[in-house]
Amino acid sequence: MGIVEFEKSFALFASKVSKWTGSSAAFCIAVLFILGWSISGPYFGFSPNWQMVVNTVTTIATFLMVFVIQNSQNRDGLALQIKLDEIIRAVGKAQNSFIDLEDHSQEELDEIKDQFARLAVKARNGKKPGCAPPMNSKSQRKLSTVGTKSSAAD
Repeated sequence: MGIVEFEKSFALFASKVSKWTGSSAAFCIAVLFILGWSISGPYFGFSPNWQMVVNTVTTIATFLMVFVIQNSQNRDGLALQIKLDEIIRAVGKAQNSFIDLEDHSQEELDEIKDQFARLAVKARNGKKPGCAPPMNSKSQRKLSTVGTKSSAAD
């Protein structure tokens, strides 16, 4: 099994596991496990081994779920970015320079956010905000569509 096949298999596994663990059935099973563990305490004399059972099971489950959840979040985030990029590309007055904005540095994103905040203040004060603020040369990516408006005919 190559890397690509493994990644596809893990993505499918992570998707199914994250969907199942987010269900009410999984929650009920977890509650029943904790109740069963709690009720068995007197039988085992609340021993250290009895306490280690729940600690070990929950630690292992949490450790593994971190990777499953992160994989699901990465895929969901990427899908969302692709959808937003398509909306930006398709909307006539949108700035194509905002496509792949997630790849900019934090400083560039903060600068663009500040420009939008200034537009919001103008809008609240009754001034016509106009179009989205242009990205200045420092924060503008060198894309083939930089500075052009998109059109639905693209």
